[in-house]
Order: sequence, then structure tokens, then C-alpha cells
Amino acid sequence: MTQSTALTSAFGTRWPLIQAPMAGVQGSALALSVSAAGGLGSLPAAMLAPDALRAELERLAASGLPYNVNFFCHTPPKPDAARDAAWRAALAPYYAELGLDVNAVPAGAGRTPYNAASAALMAEFKPRVVSFHFGLPAPELLQALKNQGTFVLSSATTVREALWLQEHDADAVIAQGLEAGGHRGHFLSDDLTEQMGTFALLPQLVAALHVPVIAAGGIADAAGVRAAMALGASGVQVGTAYLCADEATTTALHRAALQSEAARHTALTNCFTGRPARGIVNRMVREQGPISAAAPAFPLATALAAPLRAAAEKLGRTDFTPLWSGQNAQHCRAAPAAEITQTLAQGLEHAAA
Repeated sequence: MTQSTALTSAFGTRWPLIQAPMAGVQGSALALSVSAAGGLGSLPAAMLAPDALRAELERLAASGLPYNVNFFCHTPPKPDAARDAAWRAALAPYYAELGLDVNAVPAGAGRTPYNAASAALMAEFKPRVVSFHFGLPAPELLQALKNQGTFVLSSATTVREALWLQEHDADAVIAQGLEAGGHRGHFLSDDLTEQMGTFALLPQLVAALHVPVIAAGGIADAAGVRAAMALGASGVQVGTAYLCADEATTTALHRAALQSEAARHTALTNCFTGRPARGIVNRMVREQGPISAAAPAFPLATALAAPLRAAAEKLGRTDFTPLWSGQNAQHCRAAPAAEITQTLAQGLEHAAA
């Protein structure tokens, strides 16, 4: 059995193709469409309240289709009053410009990592696949997933992280290249100079690991899929190409940016959440970053960024919107997710021939 076949067997899918979980721009509808087309649809759980997550899981389970549920594994930071004050001072002019009171916004966490409550839901719904970002959960929580037969994925951005994940019982590793949109999955070091492009990272992980390696970052068409498979990937994960899918909940403003010249300029920025994530460069990124020393640690920066986004978007502006995107948005198009999946799968058909 090849590694690719092992993945499709574990996933219960036709293709070793994962739709990347994208918090804030999708729900179960996108995941279901991808899974129905032969890929593995993913549900991002990081921003969902417990009741909303349960409702989404019920929809997925009722379909009878395989699916992946994705969680963050970050360690919640301790509030830092001095840093919070510095960030408020930096953003105060924007608040004044939009007629908002920066001091009226309370600090907040914004995202909850995988915990006992998450584990209880996974025990109830028993998804075929659960994936993690920023490492792995506590050993006892991970073992509970393994005991129920769940296939566990996690992202690595360096060889060291990949070996750590393998040593700590991940069933497969996602090689997240520097091109990828959204949050970097690094968890052993915050040094961005250690980060590599997909096609530099991928063959190193394939050589170093005995578990399957899934390529992610910059892969947006069949040619990219073929290239990843040629370098030894057992499967691929694709995100940006789905951002304009009919089933995605990406806003009209975000869709317009993705399909414009602006999408050719992305950067890693911590200005929206406090952690480096790749998105289209806009006013916030230009004026406060890309990497700001004042931004509170992830996910505390979200609390002050969110009101600015909402107010500006009401005016039709994306000045303060996290326009998440990978470096290759040229194939991001309005189309059914099934059609996008089938187009990507052509690269897998070629690789299997």
C-alpha cells in the first residue's frame, strides 16, 4: 500500500486531497461539498462557540460523508497590561477616525484551544479525521482520539517540528510552506527565518519521516498538485483556491480583493490576531506592521482589531480586514467547490498514472 493509498483509506475518500480549514470564511457547507466530490472537507472549530460547533458537527455527521475537524493547540497567553496599553495607543487614531472609543473595548481571548470539552464532542461525533495547528493537544486528549480510531494530522513548518509531531504520535504531518495563507503553524520556535517554502520543506520532511507527508502552501491547481506529488507528498491540502467557492462565506469585499491585483502582494502579519499569518497587504499591515512589537500575543490582539474591521467594512473599506490569502491566488475563482475539487484532482490522476 502506498502512502497516498493509506491516506485515502484513513480518510475514506477517493482522493488524498484536503480542503484546508479556514476559520471565519467557511462552515460545514464548503466541507460537505468537497467531501461529496471525493476530497476531504474540513471544518475549522477555532472560532466556533460550543453550540455553533455542535450544530455544524450535526450537519456533517448527518451527511454520512467523511470530514476533518480542525482545532488550535496554542497556549493561552497571560494578559499584559503594558502591551495592551501600547496597542490601544497605536490603534487609537483609527478608532477616532471611525468615531469609536478605543477604551470601551474589553480585552478578550477570541479563540479557545482544544480542551476537555472539545474532546467530549469528538468522542460523541467520532470524525474520521481531526487536525491540529500549533502542535498537538495534551497527551491524554490526543490518546483519547487515537483510542476511538480517529486519524490525527498536524502542521509542521520545519523538519524539527515534523519530527516532534511524529514522535508524539501524529498519524500524518502537513508540510505547511511559507506560501500558505492564514496562520503559520509553527510551535517550537517563533523565529520566522526558520520558515521554508513548500517545495523546500516538503522533500526534507519526506526524507526524514516514516508517516505520510501532506503538502500545503501555494498549491492552487492541478499542476501544483502534480509537482507536490512528484516531490514525494502523499497528499495535498489546499486553502486559498477555495476562498471564492460558492459555498464559502468569504465576504464580498474579501472576494474582490482576492480577485484583484492586490492579491499579488501578501505578507506575514501579527496585526490582526497577534500571531504571524499571511494575508493581502492593506492599510493596517502597511501602517502597523507587518510584524508589530506592540500587538498583544495571540489571540489577544483580535479584540481591538475586530471593531475597526466592522466599522470600516460598513463603509465598504478593507483597511482593517484580515484578508487572508496564500501567495498564489491566481486560481481563486467563483465556482462550486465540487468543480474546484475535481480540477485539483486532475493532478492526482496524473500522479497515479
